[in-house]
Amino acid sequence: MTNVVLVLADDLGYSDLGCYGGEIRTPNLDAIGRSGVRFSNFYNTARCSPSRASLLTGLHPHQTGIGVLTSNDTPRGYLGSLNDRCATTAEILGAAGYATGMSGKWHLSSEVHTPCAAWPTRRGFDHFFGTLTGCGSYYAPGTLTRGERDASAEFDTPGFFYTDAITTDAVEFVHRSASQPHPFFLYVAYTAPHWPLHAPEADIDSYQGTYDDGWDALRKARLGRLVREGILPEDTELTDRDPTQPPWSAVTDQRWEARRMQTYAAMVERMDRGIGRLRAALEETGQWENTLFVFLSDNGASAEDIGDEHYQSLRNRPENFPGTTRSGEQVFLGNHPESDPGPEDTYASYGTAWANLSNTPFRRYKRWTHEGGIAAPCIVHWPHGGLAAGTVQHAPFQLVDVLPTVLEAAGVDYPQRRQQVELPPLQGVSMLPALRGAESEPHTLFWEHTGNTAVRDGQWKLVREHSQPWELYDVHTDRSELHDLAAERPDLVSKLEIQWEEWASRVGVLPWDDVIALYRERGQTSQHANG
Repeated sequence: MTNVVLVLADDLGYSDLGCYGGEIRTPNLDAIGRSGVRFSNFYNTARCSPSRASLLTGLHPHQTGIGVLTSNDTPRGYLGSLNDRCATTAEILGAAGYATGMSGKWHLSSEVHTPCAAWPTRRGFDHFFGTLTGCGSYYAPGTLTRGERDASAEFDTPGFFYTDAITTDAVEFVHRSASQPHPFFLYVAYTAPHWPLHAPEADIDSYQGTYDDGWDALRKARLGRLVREGILPEDTELTDRDPTQPPWSAVTDQRWEARRMQTYAAMVERMDRGIGRLRAALEETGQWENTLFVFLSDNGASAEDIGDEHYQSLRNRPENFPGTTRSGEQVFLGNHPESDPGPEDTYASYGTAWANLSNTPFRRYKRWTHEGGIAAPCIVHWPHGGLAAGTVQHAPFQLVDVLPTVLEAAGVDYPQRRQQVELPPLQGVSMLPALRGAESEPHTLFWEHTGNTAVRDGQWKLVREHSQPWELYDVHTDRSELHDLAAERPDLVSKLEIQWEEWASRVGVLPWDDVIALYRERGQTSQHANG
């Protein structure tokens, strides 16, 4: 039987990897991608928790209880935890005789301190090491857990760094499992490169000079490499710089701005080194050839500025923001040129302009359903799987298609019930035919997140921001979404809108205005509803 390894990055942009046009050093993923299959039109669901729910269940996130993030807004809002009407990959493969392990970020439970039915150990994972919450320090991550026990003592080990700890645990799982007679499923969920910007100083310094030319020049260079890699067609247009951001020539503190992106790049490279260690473990144990390896990102790059007023609430969430370092020094929260990101006593993000670079050539970011929010790098490698190795697959797929692919590769059927509760049918299709070079069956893709909505049917994509008019794009000729055809094709807008409304009703999408109203009744704002 086939082993399965799913590796998920956190907030990684579409063009950050070298094999997707980036200047960040990612030799391990580049080698896997260029010798496997890279997707150019793969999509996530625009946000971390919903993407994780969809990836692991083959359902749309609203069906799983994870409509926004992990706040429990029942009975009128979303549950905020995996419900009992979905089955995870670990539960399904575990029932078929697989050993199941997870290393890294869970973020699928509203309860992060006390074990409950939505914890990984109770959703099919025999082994778990990682964090229950959505973000935190890389030096002292909150809610660090091993099994169902607090593991915070582990980050007092000299040299502890969370990205490396995730890798080490995953490698140990491979070595243990490879000696057993049954196959294994391993889910590795890195928090890199999600803020805070934390990385060892030597790693940051190694990118000295790389970003001195600034975001304008680097975006153009990335698009050129995306075309040369065969990811995007030669006539792809580059979107304008985000209108809220200055040209690089007008930036007053270029050294500090470059330092922000250097730190982000160091975080991505550290993750790539870990993936190299994981591949080495699979090769050393003779498992690499018969392992279905999938790598992807949970959403587009994040333009979140944790220095603004909304993110000051982090001060009241010690599981996300520790307040002090392990040695008792105060941690500086926010983005300011007087504070270079990277060390444990900083807590910063890289900002809109660099996120715009990460999502080259697209516009918008994490949380939006325009291409910058949902287009993801996706790499699949399986030497014994008969894949069309060394190719780029241009057919569109999304996260609900991953579980059907895994189950077909493993030769395991999707169950009709979980603990006597009837399950919805899988919402996606297997990507294996496309991975093997066959023409894929067309299927319609749908999205909704915080009122941002989209539907893609073949070459046509209908998309809108919450409370804004629909926009229509021919993404075969205009992947960058620069030429809105809605006024020219009202018939097509109407047809796709009807499809989206039918889908939204079927999967349980709540009207976003109703969710906002719920938060306002509590004395909170629409920003709080967004999570």
